[in-house]
Amino acid sequence: MNNVRTVSDTKRTFYNLHTRPINTIYRRVVEELMVEIHLLSVNVDFRYNAIYALGVVTAFDRFMQGYQPEQDQASIFNAIIQAVEQDPQRYRQDAARLQVVAQSLLTKDLISWLSQTTYLDQDGDLQAQLQAIANNAEFKYSRLFAIGLFSLLEMVDSELVKDEKQRNQALKAIAQGLHLSEEKLTKDLELYRSNLDKLAQALIVMADMLAADRKKRDQRQQKSTAPVAPPSNNE
Repeated sequence: MNNVRTVSDTKRTFYNLHTRPINTIYRRVVEELMVEIHLLSVNVDFRYNAIYALGVVTAFDRFMQGYQPEQDQASIFNAIIQAVEQDPQRYRQDAARLQVVAQSLLTKDLISWLSQTTYLDQDGDLQAQLQAIANNAEFKYSRLFAIGLFSLLEMVDSELVKDEKQRNQALKAIAQGLHLSEEKLTKDLELYRSNLDKLAQALIVMADMLAADRKKRDQRQQKSTAPVAPPSNNE
């Protein structure tokens, strides 16, 4: 008997956990991320790792930036992860742990570690996870794992990721060291960066529309509360 959870099961669980409505502009982001995580979680070759967790956390935080009410962001994130029967705290903690390690390294040292030409002394567990990825011919690569790698580079050297030549050189070294497809890695990150730009533009347009609507409401209110001038006496 096949008891693998379906996408419908995951969505149902999510909406039972997070009962408040989701803003329209973000609903697609939430559902696509949830489906992506679900499909990975039921894949037989998928193995959780901290870089993947960082990718999930980063993707959520970036794409949900500006969400109102702001306090709903934590509830939505927790519901997504719990809906696929995983622990949201583990994701956040592993992402934070990676961030601390990355920020203690120079750019060249981070790239050497990710490409497995040098080993990491600071955290044996992270080192073991990376070695397991490099040595696993059946490793289940994902866009979210790619985002995790990109986030590490961005934390250490934000200028490097803006420079196409340097960025591609770093991604090539990492892909070779971890035995990943360089083409897939590059394409996924190009799409990720493009989607972030599109969302940023959409948020600007939405903010402009809200400001214009607020201005119209204020003007109507001012007119409705303005004192009526008494009729002039021409007699």
